[in-house]
This record gives sequence, structure tokens and C-alpha cells, in this order.
Amino acid sequence: MAFSPVGSEVSPEPSGSPGEEADGERELPPPRPGEGLVPGSRLKEVVGASLASLCLGPLAGPQRLGTLVDCLVLNYRLRQGLGWSRDGGAETQGPLRCCGCGRFLGEPVTVPCGHTYCRRCLRRELRARCRRCRDRLLPAGGTNPAAAPLRTSVVLSQLAEKWFPGECERARTGSRLEELLAQGRFREALAATSQALRADSSDLMLRIYRAESYVGLQEYKTAIEDLNFVISKMPNWPEVYFQKGKVLQDSGFVGDALQLFLQCLALDEDFLPAKLEVERTLCDVLSPEKLGESLLKESAWNSPHTRNKPFILGSEVTESYCDLQLCPEQSLGGSEVPEPVSGSLNRARSAHALNSTKDLAKEDGLKRVSSEPLLSGQEKGALLKRKLSFSEQDTVVCEDGRNKHKKQGESTKRDMTLPFGTVPGDLIDVSDFECSLCMRLFFEPVTTPCGHTFCKGCLERCLDHAPQCPLCKESLKEYLASRKYSITELLEELIMKYLSDELYERKRIHAEETAEHSNLTKNVPMFVCTMAYPTVPCPLHVFEPRYRLMIRRSMETGTKQFGMCISDSQNGFADYGCMLQIRNVHFLPDGRSVVDTVGGKRFRVLRRGMKDGYCTADIEYLEDVKVADEEELKKLRELHNFVYGQACSWFQNLRNKFRTQILQHFGPMPDREENIQAMPNGPAWCWWLLAVLPVDPRYQLSVLSMMSLKDRLIKIQHILTYFSRDQSK
Repeated sequence: MAFSPVGSEVSPEPSGSPGEEADGERELPPPRPGEGLVPGSRLKEVVGASLASLCLGPLAGPQRLGTLVDCLVLNYRLRQGLGWSRDGGAETQGPLRCCGCGRFLGEPVTVPCGHTYCRRCLRRELRARCRRCRDRLLPAGGTNPAAAPLRTSVVLSQLAEKWFPGECERARTGSRLEELLAQGRFREALAATSQALRADSSDLMLRIYRAESYVGLQEYKTAIEDLNFVISKMPNWPEVYFQKGKVLQDSGFVGDALQLFLQCLALDEDFLPAKLEVERTLCDVLSPEKLGESLLKESAWNSPHTRNKPFILGSEVTESYCDLQLCPEQSLGGSEVPEPVSGSLNRARSAHALNSTKDLAKEDGLKRVSSEPLLSGQEKGALLKRKLSFSEQDTVVCEDGRNKHKKQGESTKRDMTLPFGTVPGDLIDVSDFECSLCMRLFFEPVTTPCGHTFCKGCLERCLDHAPQCPLCKESLKEYLASRKYSITELLEELIMKYLSDELYERKRIHAEETAEHSNLTKNVPMFVCTMAYPTVPCPLHVFEPRYRLMIRRSMETGTKQFGMCISDSQNGFADYGCMLQIRNVHFLPDGRSVVDTVGGKRFRVLRRGMKDGYCTADIEYLEDVKVADEEELKKLRELHNFVYGQACSWFQNLRNKFRTQILQHFGPMPDREENIQAMPNGPAWCWWLLAVLPVDPRYQLSVLSMMSLKDRLIKIQHILTYFSRDQSK
């Protein structure tokens, strides 16, 4: 079987992260610069492993051939000289483009990764992964009864209706045709598409639908003519090659179908239906009972973009799995890179391919796979005559799907002028891009599964209070649990393109707000809860909406700090507290979080305030006053060593139960420090001991506020003396 050449350099992106083995997707890295084709030894290894896998019994199946398919597609792409691309292939230009097919974004649906597809691409489940970011696309609609419903993006739908009403009407027509096809009402679908084509003959999608209608009516040749016309206009559209391959496969031309499926995958390696068909075909061809058979049943319906040259797995396959020889010159049916041919050259090659079929089969020891008998000389002559007459003239497909021959010198218009390339300036309104929660221009817009779009920060604040959409009240529990608030890239691109000045101002305001939240002396966020001490861990369970917001802001600004104070009946919170440094945040599915923090600097409150429900304060930090006199410093060291020994004795005399609980919660007691004035807050063991002693928080607060290490040690000594007497009793 031959491989059809490609008309341009548009091809898919390289594989990304590996997929699960269950679905048969195995990722191959893109070729490094300077690397050539996939080595014959690699193909030998892959085919050998695939053959061995198929001999394992009923557990083996098409899903085991994913790596072989990847190798064949990569080798084929490199032979065609194709590069890597992330474009859709339909060559559409305009602000509203589908990430999958590249055509107008009719009925836009934003997937969890933030990229937007037309409903048709997702409903037909044409892709397993996102074309842009390689994230896995979850089943959404189509034939999967457990799939989530497809909700169109409200904002993008409104923009499409306002900017391009004609294209939206086309999309609605396509949806009605898809419903007819899904219901098996092929004649009604054919009549509707033909009528629509008479009104607009430039709509290539209508020809796709009409081809599907013809297939449903088993008029395969007419369907092929429509698909050939689409290929002539859009030679880099993967889906049309798949559609044509399905028609040929249904007609019994397995070899030509396999060629077209590989062509589709060469343009888009993640086109899932084509990959599944190639895996099924190879599973059938490489099965032990059919090993060595050929796929040669040629079709005379191929367009000039497809060249029928036999694709043969060499006779070495039948000899030994280990001695398989598929060098680059043999593995894909030719030594040179195929190029489009036409006229007498095309006729000569077609005749040669037809007449040499039997010779090739004998040479390589191959048999036929299809149920079609070998053609007699008379039949081959008739088929050759038809092929020559068909390729002698180019064809033009009319609105009714039939073809007529084009006169010599007559040309067809290949460049389609797209009506949605630009947006009139008077239709661009900033109010179309406003968040319905903050009533400002979208900043980091995210789209929920229900199709509504909000600023990321606005949506997070709403989800702090209730796990449901702020507009339609649909449950967003799963969305909240995933915490994957991906930016809607298309909407952000539109804002950058058409509202750049407004976006600049919006970013400036956001930067000012972020700077305000980043200040660690003015309007510092306050968590009013419990006592915290320098260097001592302080785990927190955060469930109140106001503190969810506070923790999130602390993380987003990069400070990862906030103040901790105990409550005060008169002033709301105490005059002294301790800053906490966030080490880790573990979010729970319902939005709550477990925050791992450790104590930092001590502070005194200068002024109290309120911000979005949580307390704030202007603060000044506290440090111990250092002792300079040598005699006083000597006495301070003696007091320090005495109290440290007293603390160790008290801790060792605790019951095992209490000691174990303290160690689990606070960790071991810090070692004694040589330089007791090295740290601005004094020795760490003092704060650890103060945290574990069962003392009234008011008494602990008085110790926290002290700026003299001597006074703090004396206070701790009094507490230890009191508890030591209780231990002796």
C-alpha cells in the first residue's frame, strides 16, 4: 500500500506524557535535531514484540499495538518531511478557532485544561488528548452514557453570535444534520445537505455531512467524490482522511484504508478513531493465522493526493520474529519520499502498481487478506482502463455530489475566503468581557463545567462559601475537589488582542492590590485562634471562608506569612502575637485545608483593621535586648543552664503517655545553644517548653511579649518549680 504525500508542513505536535497502558496509547518522544528515521533495528524490535504479544492468546488485542502504530506513524511522518505543529489542520484564520479541527468555533466548549473546542469535536470523541497541552480529555458526551454533558461557554457563545452570526447559523445547521445522521435518517440528511450546499457551496463541512449521508445509503463512490473535493481544498485536515479511510474500509479496500488512517495520524497523532482503526487492522494482519498475507485490494476512487503503492510487511516476518528485517528503505514501501504525481506519470505508476501486484506477492511470499479473489487479466485490464480514464482529467464535484469532468485549462478556486477573519471595531465592547461577580474586566478568566466564566480570584472566593456556580447554582463539588482552575486561554487571548489598554489598567490595579497584601508591617492578615511561638510548629485546620481567602492570598503573594493572635473580648484580638510561616497546604475535596506552619517573628499590634472579613493589623516586630556587660552575661548563662536542666528533668519525669503525645505533636525538645543571644527571639527550647506547658494562655502571652531573656527565664523557672512540686507529690 502506498503512503499519500502531504501538501504542506502542518502536522501535529510531539507526544507528551505517557498515557495509561489500558487504552493502548504509548508516547514516543519527538526526534532530536540531527536524528534520522526510526532505525530498522527499532522497528524490528517493536514488530517482534508486537507479534509475540499477539501470540499470548485471547488476552492480547489491538491495545497491545500502540507502540508499533507510533513507530509507523513517526517513520511515515519523517519520510514525508513533516515537522511538528500544534495547528488544527483546517487552515482557518480568525479569532474564534477550535483547538481540534481548526475551524470556526461553533458551540464552544472549554475543557478542564483551559483550551476550547467546538462541540462537534468533543461529541465525536475525536481526540484522547488536548492538541495544545497534551492533557487527557475526559469522555464528554457521544456514545459514553457515563460521560459528563457538554456545556457551551456562555461568554464565548455570546461573542460568536455577536461577531459572526452567519457562522453560528452554519454551526446550528451542522448540529441538526448530526442529529439526523445519528438517528439513521440518511435520506433526510442528504436532502438537507444538498439544499444547504446550493445556498453555500463553499462550506466544506456540509460536504463531510453529505459524504456521511451517502455512506449511510451505501453510495460509497459518491461519498468518496465529496471527500476528494474536500481534500483538494484542505489537504491538511486529518478528519477528512479518516472519513475517506472508513469509506474504503467499509467497501473492502483495507490497504487503502490503512494508508489513509496513517495519513490522518501523520497530520494529527492524537486522532483517536484513526489510531484505533490502525491497531485493529494490524491486529488482524499480524495475527498468527493471517501472518504474511497482503493488504492489496486497490481502489480506483483515490484522489490525486493519494498514491497506491503496496505497503508490505516483508517475508522475513513469516520466517522469524527475531530475524525480522525492516530497514527504512523496506518498512514503508519505497526508498524515496513519495511526491504527488499527475498526468501520464500517475497513469504509468498506477498501471505498474496494478500489473506488479501478483509479482510482489510471489516475491515476498505474501497472501491476500481480503475476501476478494485475485483479478484475472481481463478484470485487471478493465480496472486499469477505469483508473486511467479517471486520472486523465481532474474532476469537480457538484452540489448534488456527482462529479463532472473539467475542461482542459479550467481551474478551480482553492483558496477559501473565510468570513470570520476579522472583527469589526464597533462590535468590540468591554462589557462583553466583564466578570459578573466583580463587574470588572476578566482577570485570569476560568470557565466552570457549567459553562460560566469568572475571574479566577472571584470564583475561588465564591467556592469558599458554597461549592456551586454563583450564577446557575449547579454543583461544582468535583470541580472544587480537582482544584484545577485553568485559565481559559482563548478568552485571555481575545482580551489581549482587542482590549490591551483596558487589560493593562486591570493588571496595574491587580498589582497594587497584591502589593497591599504583600506588606508585612501594614495591614498584615491576622488569624485569631491560638497561641503561637517562634520556631514551634503550629498545624491549622482552616474551614472558615474568610480564612480560606486569607491563606490563599498569603500563598499567591509569595509572602506565605500571616499573624497569629489569641482573641480578646475588648479589642477583638490580643496586643501581641507571632508571625506564622506556611510550609505546606493540603487541600481537602470540600475546600477545607490543613495548613502546616511554623512560628517566626514576634510582634506588637499598633493598629487594628478589617479586610474582606478577616482581621488585619499594623505591627512592629519584637527582639530581645542583648546584654553587653560581661558580668551580667555570665550570670545570664548560669541562669540559662540551670533552667534548661530543670526543664529536662521535668520532661523526663512525665508519664510515658504524656511524653509520647508531646513528641508526636511538637517534636523533640531543642538542644541547648552555646550562644544564647544569637537569635533575636532567644533560645528555641524556651519557646518549645512554653508551648507544651499546661499554662493559661494569658500567662503565656505575658512571656511572649517580654524582650528580656532574663525575665523570660525567671518566669519559666517559676512555672517549672510549681509543676515539679506536683510531680513529687
